[in-house]
Amino acid sequence: MTTQQHTLQQAVSISGTGLHTGKQVTLTFQPAEPHSGYILVRTDLEQRPEIPALASYVSSTERGTTLAHGEVSVSTVEHVLAALTGLQIDNCRLEINGPEMPIMDGSSLPFVEALEQAGLKAQEQPRDYFEITEPFAYRDEAENIEILALPADHYQVTAMVDYETKVLGSQHASLSRIEDFKDQLANSRTFSFLHELEYLLDNGLIQGGDLKNAIVYVDQEVEGPTLEKLKKAFGKEDVSVKANGILDNLDLHHPNEAARHKLLDVIGDLALAGAPIKGRIIATRPGHAANAAFAKLLQKKIKEARRTPAIPSYDPATTPVYDVNKIMNILPHRPPFLLVDKILELSTEHVVGVKSITMNEPYFTGHFPGAPVMPGVLQIEAMAQAGGILALNTVPDPENYLTYFLKIDGVRFKRQVVPGDVLLLSLKLTQPIRRGIVQMDGQAYVGQQLACEASMMAQIVKEKNKA
Repeated sequence: MTTQQHTLQQAVSISGTGLHTGKQVTLTFQPAEPHSGYILVRTDLEQRPEIPALASYVSSTERGTTLAHGEVSVSTVEHVLAALTGLQIDNCRLEINGPEMPIMDGSSLPFVEALEQAGLKAQEQPRDYFEITEPFAYRDEAENIEILALPADHYQVTAMVDYETKVLGSQHASLSRIEDFKDQLANSRTFSFLHELEYLLDNGLIQGGDLKNAIVYVDQEVEGPTLEKLKKAFGKEDVSVKANGILDNLDLHHPNEAARHKLLDVIGDLALAGAPIKGRIIATRPGHAANAAFAKLLQKKIKEARRTPAIPSYDPATTPVYDVNKIMNILPHRPPFLLVDKILELSTEHVVGVKSITMNEPYFTGHFPGAPVMPGVLQIEAMAQAGGILALNTVPDPENYLTYFLKIDGVRFKRQVVPGDVLLLSLKLTQPIRRGIVQMDGQAYVGQQLACEASMMAQIVKEKNKA
């Protein structure tokens, strides 16, 4: 899994027929700015209305996934979104001159090939993954559907299908790495049972289908009138049932192509969550309605996670970015007032430091000596020192600079910090540094508990006595 956001190097178009409308449409993939996500644009309508590709915009899941904003909609989006996800494209504008995506051959492969033709472009912004840290599930007891999310260090998806029919039986498919999407899933085509197909034909709901873009499983006795209806619908002189129980003029790409296509649909529908996923998804008897419901659950959890600062983890065996000796080469503080022992993470935007609290701290001598508690002002000072390392990381000679506080706001203390605790100091810039002014939010944690938090403003100043 790549760590930077990606878009397209150039625009690319693909044309085809909508499965349900039968209308000829052209879809153009356009590059997009970082953090744009996927945006659908109806170019055939006045003012080119836009629809964000998010679960909150799902308006229908009947015979595919439809997104709508007001009166404007685009249907059958799942195969296109699966292709974008499979190629790990984060930002793209999808310009469509009709109400439905082209069905092509019923798979994602034509979209994958078009996107590869356009080429991928890495962007400077890091990819903002949603990491599943604890199990959760969506269940539809009436339909016997379950979609389960489990922690994992990269995106993995499994789908299991069982429609209680002899012709299809039980199937399952798994994708262990999203990088394998093109080779393992992209060419898996949509499918239908004959009784469903007859209903769609009888009600004029499948104007753009033929035997090349859908696998039709024959789950009932095929009689003369049905065959005549199929021949007329698909413009064929003859239609027959193959030995494996599917209509002719089409060979399976995989023995479990139905399960693979359901897996493809899950990936496409879960793209509507709004962020790339680190975690394992296991879907039992999935469908678009359940997928959309689970995507909405994911979207809610993503919003909650982004409102809540990520709690850093601490492994004492991990080699730090800076040990205490390197810290003293940057900061002017010295024991007993040096309140940062290690720097675990450091970028241009954030820092994570560690302060281990022991009974040997000199302030315990006079601060509640019978019940030692780390003074709140020193917790803030420890965060400030870690923030100073973040600020000085932006200059080429940090040893020649000092960082001074200008303002502290929103200070809150949530728990006592006592001997034996390990204080994790996490700070992130809230605005780019301009003219030496540093604005950042900071939190200090003990394990998974917030100890204190504050918003800080500081200034980087060059020492006058140093050249």
